[in-house]
Amino acid sequence: MFEGISDRLDRVSRKLRGWGKLSKSNIEEALRDIRVAFLEADVHYQVVTDFLDQVKIRALGKEVAESLTPGQQFIKIVRDEMTVILGKKNEALDLSGSAPAGIMLVGLQGSGKTTTAAKLAYHLRQESGRKPLLMALDTRRPAAAEQLDVLAQRVNVACYRGEHESDIPSLIRGGYERAREHGHDVLIADTAGRLHIDRELMDELILVQRELKPRETLLVLDAMAGQDAVRVAQAFAEEVQISGLVLTKLDGDARGGAALSVRSATGIPIKFQGIGEKESDLEPFHPDRLANRILGMGDMLSLIEKAESVWEEGQGKALEMKFGSGKFDLEDFVGQFQALKKMGSMESIMGMIPGLKKAAVGPEQLKTAEREMVRFEAIIRSMTPQERRTPAIVKGSRRKRIAAGSGTTPADVNRLLKRFQAVKKLMKGKPGKRRRGGIPDFLPGTFRV
Repeated sequence: MFEGISDRLDRVSRKLRGWGKLSKSNIEEALRDIRVAFLEADVHYQVVTDFLDQVKIRALGKEVAESLTPGQQFIKIVRDEMTVILGKKNEALDLSGSAPAGIMLVGLQGSGKTTTAAKLAYHLRQESGRKPLLMALDTRRPAAAEQLDVLAQRVNVACYRGEHESDIPSLIRGGYERAREHGHDVLIADTAGRLHIDRELMDELILVQRELKPRETLLVLDAMAGQDAVRVAQAFAEEVQISGLVLTKLDGDARGGAALSVRSATGIPIKFQGIGEKESDLEPFHPDRLANRILGMGDMLSLIEKAESVWEEGQGKALEMKFGSGKFDLEDFVGQFQALKKMGSMESIMGMIPGLKKAAVGPEQLKTAEREMVRFEAIIRSMTPQERRTPAIVKGSRRKRIAAGSGTTPADVNRLLKRFQAVKKLMKGKPGKRRRGGIPDFLPGTFRV
């Protein structure tokens, strides 16, 4: 995520930390480097200008001049001002008032609007205990309602398609009736999109907003669109009352122009970020956490939240007791693989750990680690329950049988067993301590890249 701007800002940061004293000239040099980093990331020009002006004013002030570590203080200013342009703080959805609360999703085709609707329903059900109902209001795109229905089944929420209603007002009335009848407290409407903004689209969205009277209207934007995302947001905001933004495909955005521009350029808060294809890959947007990640400071709070979300209450304590007693087996080991996969890609997890972003870990190494995790899981699945509980009995002919059953080699089986023993030895009797590389014990993963 944002590899280009992160790498450039990392070089600026390392240079600044080496300076014991900052002057007007080297501050100007650092600001020029930051300007280039932002412009190459496709950040809106006016946002870059305003950002650098604020950094310069503070950098030339007393807080840097009187600091014991002026270089680090300068980086703190950059981080603080980056947090400001990203939105200062997380702004939650407003679902107050009588139920069901309406949420309207708008956006262009290809932005990820329909999948975001399903992910949002999943998030509200998992994180807030809500009972959402998805409603298909895209009556133009072929199979749009069917797509939403399939996604709703995948995340285990209800979907209202209104097969008997022919117009949008009737669909909306039917959706509210269904929600009230079945006790749904949130109604999420997936509206029509276009490949481009036109009068017909806007007239339809104005009609939907008038009839739905949503508590929230969220504009879904493709983060990889850069400054085009800013122009789309401005165009929608001129016609429809937008209460928040959702940035999708943030995990594939190497530049970061949309994320660093759209809040400041439009004044509309970013409320969610899409970071992957899984139903759990929609997260509340935290400006301070993203600023930390861009500057290589990690995001331990998000990592902890992800880890806690995949572990049932008491599961972590039970695993810790198994580690301490030496009863940790391959069933527990494969359980860690499952938990790690739920948390997201190796790249996204590593990006949240302070210091690891700057380590010499390339995309290919991360992919190799993920492939090894898949291979190890296949090997364990090919074992008998007795072999998983007592790995010491896996020798000779057993290894050959397991390798054949998992499509691997005996050498792969040997490597798994050695890795398992190394982890077991490392963790035995060490509850609560940090592992090598600063990876804490709550992280349910065991791979080093």
